[in-house]
Amino acid sequence: MVLRVGIGFDAHPLVEGRPLVLGGVEVPFERGLAGHSDGDVLVHAVMDALLGAAGLGDKGVYFPSSDPRYKDISSLVLLSRVAELLSEAGWRTSNVDATMLVQIPRLSPFIDGMKGNMGAALSIPASDVSIKPTTTDHLGFVGREEGMAAYAVALLEGVS
Repeated sequence: MVLRVGIGFDAHPLVEGRPLVLGGVEVPFERGLAGHSDGDVLVHAVMDALLGAAGLGDKGVYFPSSDPRYKDISSLVLLSRVAELLSEAGWRTSNVDATMLVQIPRLSPFIDGMKGNMGAALSIPASDVSIKPTTTDHLGFVGREEGMAAYAVALLEGVS
């Protein structure tokens, strides 16, 4: 069996007039994340970790922000497409581990929903998706509540 590891990162500013979507869950908050799609930094970081592990580039190769088809699209739809790309290339997701940098709001009530959504999109059990929110203790753009960021690591198994 061949194993491959990938890492992903994403960051978006918080803006008025958009819903806050993380892991495909709409989190009640007065601001959302700017982006061409739904701005879901968590899913975006995971997509890049998966694509990187498979040696398939990054999300911008497949879902460029210049393409109107992806305007306001759910990032879970894109994550499902990444899962298809992985399968076509002979890879299966073993597990995903992500850390979100979020000063506010508190996300613990929404983590199980995020794990379930992302596991379903990847066709893996929610228990194989780890999501850990943390603050930056008021440091940097996250601490000033200007935006959010996420890091992700993914492990793939070669299946062909």
